[in-house]
Amino acid sequence: MNIAIIAQDSKKELMIQFCIAYCGILAKHKICATATTGKMVADATGLKIERVQPGTMGGWEQIASRIEYNQIDLVLLFRDPMVKYDGETTLNNVMRSCDNNSIPIATNVATAEVLIQGLIRGDFAWREIVNPQ
Repeated sequence: MNIAIIAQDSKKELMIQFCIAYCGILAKHKICATATTGKMVADATGLKIERVQPGTMGGWEQIASRIEYNQIDLVLLFRDPMVKYDGETTLNNVMRSCDNNSIPIATNVATAEVLIQGLIRGDFAWREIVNPQ
C-alpha cells in the first residue's frame, strides 16, 4: 500500500514516536511524506520515505494530487486543531480529497492506531482491487 504521512509542527514528535512503534509494519509499504516530517521519521526509524515539498510550500498539494489520482491508499495526518496555520485551507483539501475518494485518513494518533491495526489484519485488501500495484 501507498501511505502518506503528514504532521504539523506541534505533532511531528508524536508522528516520529508512532512510526518508531510501527516501523516493522510501515517498512512493508511505500511511504511518502512532506519534507521535514519525512526526514525526521526516516532519521529516527531508518524507513525509506519518498519526500515531497514541505507542506506549506506545496507538499500538501502534492499529496492531495496523488490522492486524487488514486496513488495513495492511506493517510496519516497528525494535525493540531488548536493551532491556525497559513496553509490550513490546503490541509483541509487533503482531508476533502480523502473523503471524496474513499481514502482512509487518520487525523490523530488514536485513529492512526486503529488504521494500522486494520492494516495488520488485512482490512484494506479492497484497496488492492481499486489500486493494483
